[in-house]
Amino acid sequence: MMIRNQVEHVESTVPDCHNGIEMDLFTHLSLIPALLITGVLSFLQRRAKRLTIDQKLPFLRGRFAIVVPLDTIGNFSNRWSYGFAFGAVSSSVLLLFSKNYIPFHLPDWAIAIVYLVGALEVGLIYFPLFACLSTPFKKTGAVLGIIYSLYWNIITVWDTVTCPGGMVLGKYEKVIVQWPCILSLIFLLGRFVYMLVKGVRIHLQLRQENPEELIEQHQVQHVKRLLNKAPAHSKPLTWFQRRVYEWDPYFKFPNRIIGTAIISLISLYVVTLAVYNLSDVIFDQADSWKNTLKNLVASCNQTEGLEAMIPQLEELFYVSKKTWLATTIFASLNSVAYTFHVMACYRKHLKRLWKGQKDFLPEKFHNPASAASVASIARYSGWQIAFTIWGYLIVHVIQFLFALLLVYAVVLPIQHGEVLRLLSKLGFILLPISLLIALVKLQIVLVQIFFLQDKISPSDKDKPLALNNRKAFHCFNYFFFFYNVIMGFGTCIMRLLCSVVVGTWLVSRIDRTIMQRGYEDMDLGFSTWIGMIFADHYHNNPVMLCFCQLLVSNTQERHTAPTYSTFSNRPSESSVNSQARRRWALLYTLLRNPHLILLRKHHLSSSLSLEASSSPQSDTVVRAWVMASQTQISQPSQSLPEITVSPAEEC
Repeated sequence: MMIRNQVEHVESTVPDCHNGIEMDLFTHLSLIPALLITGVLSFLQRRAKRLTIDQKLPFLRGRFAIVVPLDTIGNFSNRWSYGFAFGAVSSSVLLLFSKNYIPFHLPDWAIAIVYLVGALEVGLIYFPLFACLSTPFKKTGAVLGIIYSLYWNIITVWDTVTCPGGMVLGKYEKVIVQWPCILSLIFLLGRFVYMLVKGVRIHLQLRQENPEELIEQHQVQHVKRLLNKAPAHSKPLTWFQRRVYEWDPYFKFPNRIIGTAIISLISLYVVTLAVYNLSDVIFDQADSWKNTLKNLVASCNQTEGLEAMIPQLEELFYVSKKTWLATTIFASLNSVAYTFHVMACYRKHLKRLWKGQKDFLPEKFHNPASAASVASIARYSGWQIAFTIWGYLIVHVIQFLFALLLVYAVVLPIQHGEVLRLLSKLGFILLPISLLIALVKLQIVLVQIFFLQDKISPSDKDKPLALNNRKAFHCFNYFFFFYNVIMGFGTCIMRLLCSVVVGTWLVSRIDRTIMQRGYEDMDLGFSTWIGMIFADHYHNNPVMLCFCQLLVSNTQERHTAPTYSTFSNRPSESSVNSQARRRWALLYTLLRNPHLILLRKHHLSSSLSLEASSSPQSDTVVRAWVMASQTQISQPSQSLPEITVSPAEEC
């Protein structure tokens, strides 16, 4: 009740502002122009397949097709534009959780349903920003995008400038919260202007339009790098490249990953400010309680116990306030670092899958279900944002508790001159832990010296796993049995504490499981991550896309060739040279892959007639391998380009 009064006091300090704009009502009314723009873009597009409605309404001619806001799987163009479009959505996403978003009173059981409907409404309101970027009608999309983004820019800036105050962050709340949204809208406005200028230049034939292909240029360069021979002496990596991040010019993150990172950072920024301001309100209320208690002690007699508590409360409130500020900074930096680290792990995991490596994943996730993988694409962005926010809050609280414990256990005794008392307490805590670690290490050292046989070769790193002095080892095992029973209690507690600390620290890391081996499928976040990277692997593998692009290009060349092109006067290659070239290519292929000899047509047909014999193809197999080995020995060996596969590293 007193905290509520304090919040009301903060609200009363903010002056009332009436600028003629109610953002909640304006957000609801923005649904009308959003639907109109979406209808225009849908009318311009034609459906690939005719439906029943086209027979009843033939004048439509296949119009009113589905408008795609963005390609979340295989699109690498306008990545930052889509990212800033997600940034423009962030303010309205947070608005969903305010009570003012619901314009009328509802029973408690219906609030969850209204929030789901509100999420759909926010998606429709900001749908034109994405649709205008992805529509094939660039000039129309640019004009509509300029109008809609300018419309939102004017209203948002006017509301922020005329009424900057708020109930949570004080008189500059809207400026602090809305500047990422305003910056994103300004970027989108500039992008739409650029799209319009580019479309006009293409229409005036001052610029050539880029052809649409299955494969992007960076993917082509990636395939070329695989086919090139690896350099003998590569440039050594710097410390930053080895420990933090190594830039790869031939890899691009899809717009889904960039948009998720941007909205995660904006949401983290807003939540951090809101939590810190709320903590100020709580600490101010605690100070008022302390002052009330101090006045009570001054006005009453026989309150020596309460009077002794007042300095301790003052010290507790002071330490808590400073500790909360410090852990706010560290928890925020930790969440920001995790956001970028997840992107680095996405690239690392995807590259390993391209190389055929799956050993970094649990065995049960080597072949995820197709439906689960595709559904993970839709789940990932929302779950990653929620994991980032929850991870920040949980890590912040845990860091605050550990920091508070550290201050009271170490810092304050030193300030109060109680060093001997501190050392006695630390000795009481650290001595059992030190003995536990020392006994574990002692057993390993004794076994290494007395109970293992000597190295087989002087160059071996370790001794072989072979017992020596068996009788002495049995006595050693017997007497250490009683020590290990006592050590097991402490080890179990340490195991539990380490699991809690590491699991809490990594709760926002969706790319890592916090469950033990064998229970990874219970971690829904990690399952979503695995399904997402497998879906991207199957749809965006550069080698596969390059192969498909070659097939499509050859098919288009055949279809576009003129009917009488075979009667052209160009000198064609002689059939003898063409046949000789094909035979040499066949010979080289069979030499490099001798097992293909058995799969040739005449070998397969002859094997059917020899099924009754005991070993119908044994002679053929021997001849194939002997021929291949002899031919390779007689010819000088040539090194083929190899694809270097780096060993799997933990992310």
